[in-house]
Amino acid sequence: KTATFGGATSVTIPPGGTAQSDAVEFAAAEESDVSVSIHLPSGTGEVSKHDFANRDNWVVDGDQTNRAELSGAKKTESYFVLAGLDVQNPEAAGAVVTLGASITDGFGSAYGGNRRWPDLLAGRLNDSGRTVGVVNAGIKGNMLLRDWSGQSALNRFDRDVLAQPGVKWVIFSDDPLNDLGGENPPSGDELITGLRQLIDRSNGAGVQILCSTLTPFQGAGYWSERGEQGRKQVNEFVKSANSGCDAVVDQDAATHDPNSPTRYLRAYDSGDRLHPNDAGMTAIAGAV
Repeated sequence: KTATFGGATSVTIPPGGTAQSDAVEFAAAEESDVSVSIHLPSGTGEVSKHDFANRDNWVVDGDQTNRAELSGAKKTESYFVLAGLDVQNPEAAGAVVTLGASITDGFGSAYGGNRRWPDLLAGRLNDSGRTVGVVNAGIKGNMLLRDWSGQSALNRFDRDVLAQPGVKWVIFSDDPLNDLGGENPPSGDELITGLRQLIDRSNGAGVQILCSTLTPFQGAGYWSERGEQGRKQVNEFVKSANSGCDAVVDQDAATHDPNSPTRYLRAYDSGDRLHPNDAGMTAIAGAV
């Protein structure tokens, strides 16, 4: 299948801009992979990309967009240029966007295995008979308040959540952990103020927001007592009756060690005390 843009087989996207192709008619099975080839006719320098794909992609010389097998392919772990696919299904109840950082992005799960917790959530939804699209908007290193690895959640919320086709729900996940890591982290009150903005914007757009508690991270390289205090404040706010959240996903309760609640349960720890392994990803999907 060849994608077109207003009937043309090529498109020029200005810096900071976007383009949406015409509809491409083909059947996509549940939880299946779709291969998309893009040819760039000349050098571009740095291009937009999703740095951590957690699976192989390939870069080749020349225009090989219509070839079933690529010649001289070089592996890369990033997605380039393509921001997403709008899979249309008249039977769908809508889409849920998972907005977060590396835990949502799948860091710590099996490479190439599609074992990120949003992948596992999609499987659970399918198994339950619900037809709901799952859009993974996790970015490794992302923050709630500050632009660092990509724009902050506050700055990308409208584009990455509210502008998604068919969005009915958003699950806000692990971004604040990166705000809390390192030197001079923001206070819990500052994070709660930012989170309230997301809740208000979501409610104002008619999108239900599921707020996640923050998973434990003592033992991680950027843990601190101040960061732990901020995590506790955020979790207490999320679970409070007046938070404005439509529901709570208690990732903390699903993953922490009952005998040491500021640390991961060993069976769920990928080894860095910050990111869950496949079993931990399964526990988070189950918490949803």
